[in-house]
Amino acid sequence: MTFKKIGVLGAGTMGQGIAEMLAAKGLEVFLTERTIEKLDAAWEMIENNLDKQMEKWAITAAEKKLILSRIHKVTFLGDVSLCDMVIETISEDLEQKMELFRQLDAICPPDVIIASNTSTLSLTELAAVTNRPERVIGLHFLHPVWKIDLVEIIRGLKTSDQTFEETKRFVTETIQKHGIQVYESPGYVTTRLICTLINEALHVLSERVATAEDIDTAMRIGYDFHYGPLEMIDRFGLDSVLAAMERLFREFGDIKYRPAPVLKQMVRAGQLGVKTGQGFFRYNKDGDRIS
Repeated sequence: MTFKKIGVLGAGTMGQGIAEMLAAKGLEVFLTERTIEKLDAAWEMIENNLDKQMEKWAITAAEKKLILSRIHKVTFLGDVSLCDMVIETISEDLEQKMELFRQLDAICPPDVIIASNTSTLSLTELAAVTNRPERVIGLHFLHPVWKIDLVEIIRGLKTSDQTFEETKRFVTETIQKHGIQVYESPGYVTTRLICTLINEALHVLSERVATAEDIDTAMRIGYDFHYGPLEMIDRFGLDSVLAAMERLFREFGDIKYRPAPVLKQMVRAGQLGVKTGQGFFRYNKDGDRIS
């Protein structure tokens, strides 16, 4: 199967990153959101990220223009019916995702692959609301998408070998990233492991063992992390991490997944990280850290 047109459903942080990366790889991208206002905001963020890459001489002005020309803003879901694959990237809400999968199943031809970027939810449960569970698969990209070359390819209970092989070729050949095969389990590999690290960092902070700055410095320099665990959670979104950890705690019942109290306090205070400009550190409107 040849992939030329990809639908990206949801224009949040992950949707923006996936859309930009796909367009940079030469694919036509149909980026969808419920309102044109949300699409315009996402477009501005994508353009800002491309501008940053231009400043670092990573791309040229002509390349930026070409990438943006391949991203099509869509508010009518039916417009993705002509895509070869659709990738769902909306918030981690099972009911919302299930409803979206029902709609996609109704409008997309039966051979179209329906993929989800979910990091904690059950692919089998999402696939069960469609008439094509064998064509449903997980594609879990990591943030920032354009920089991280790993993709978890998650098989649901009924995902067919053909769907997996086609998706694997899409990951390794079309978008040239490293794909690992993962069988369905809460949190898969990356989310399950990183949440325990982040949670322990939150406990270390709460116990006043070290400051947020020093905790992150220890992990960045000591273990060669690109971001420390606290800046990492700021960039993921504290609310998103809390939702993931609460689901892991429910699924496994293991105390190591129980969210640290400080995480809940921060979310209740509306300090969600980069998206609000304030988390464990402060950020400007372009997402650059300022303290």
